[in-house]
Amino acid sequence: MAQKSKILIIGGTGYIGKYIVEESEKAGHPTFALVRENTASNPEKSKLIESFKSSGVTLLHGDIHHHESLVKAIKQVDAVISALGSPEQIADQRFLPSEFGGDVDRIHPVEPIEHHFRAKASIRRSIEAEGIPYTYLVSNGFAGYFLPNFRIGLAGATAPPRDKVEITGDGNPKVIFSKEEVIATYTIKAVDDPRTLNKVLHVRPPANILSFNEIVFLWEKKIGKTLEKTYLLEDQLLKKIQECSNPLNLLLLSISLSTFVKGNLRDFEIKASNGVEASELFPEVKYTTVDEYLDQFV
Repeated sequence: MAQKSKILIIGGTGYIGKYIVEESEKAGHPTFALVRENTASNPEKSKLIESFKSSGVTLLHGDIHHHESLVKAIKQVDAVISALGSPEQIADQRFLPSEFGGDVDRIHPVEPIEHHFRAKASIRRSIEAEGIPYTYLVSNGFAGYFLPNFRIGLAGATAPPRDKVEITGDGNPKVIFSKEEVIATYTIKAVDDPRTLNKVLHVRPPANILSFNEIVFLWEKKIGKTLEKTYLLEDQLLKKIQECSNPLNLLLLSISLSTFVKGNLRDFEIKASNGVEASELFPEVKYTTVDEYLDQFV
């Protein structure tokens, strides 16, 4: 049996990164995580780091801003997965990225998310120009970011609404949300698969391509109740974006516009010349449908 690639995950203690580290180790890959030395002082992160250690993950101390430690870490592995998330980190990547989120070559959002996506696109062009073997993983939406409350990035809510719901846009554009563990599984499977080499791997499980209206309808069927609906239309959303002063809220509003109003996650077809779809490529993976995901909140 072929030996599995050694994988380095950068951003492994982050939101999606922790799932990728766990999946890599579970799949039998020699797994390395690059962590900053001061990360252990964060109580939440320290628990995660200890769990990595106990499962056999090799921790490498370093930082993307420290060239020597970064190069030293990369030289120990066969593949690098970047799960960095914040805009200020994205532009500092100098290695194979996994593109968690929408396809940066296909989405045309407003600021400030536009600047964030331009930085990602420029990294793609640099990788291609240098001839570095790559796989761009376009995960589309994280289920945990939206389905627990029907609002992108809203913290605190533990279940979707049972009385009234605000729908962004008219609710008709198709969106895509997948469970984080499943995204991690597809990511790790792609590492040693030649069919993903120099391709964009799109996570688009058919049962998870739904409109906002369809997601609300699924929820209404589960709770046996019709919700009172209001609609945040494009001109109202643009006004909110123009008036918003909180950087995080501004970012979330911009993502909502491109996702729910413009329909940028699903308004293009995958070209066989440079793209593949994950659930089609790996039919053996049992993915969690949006319908199934909502069952936990009933």
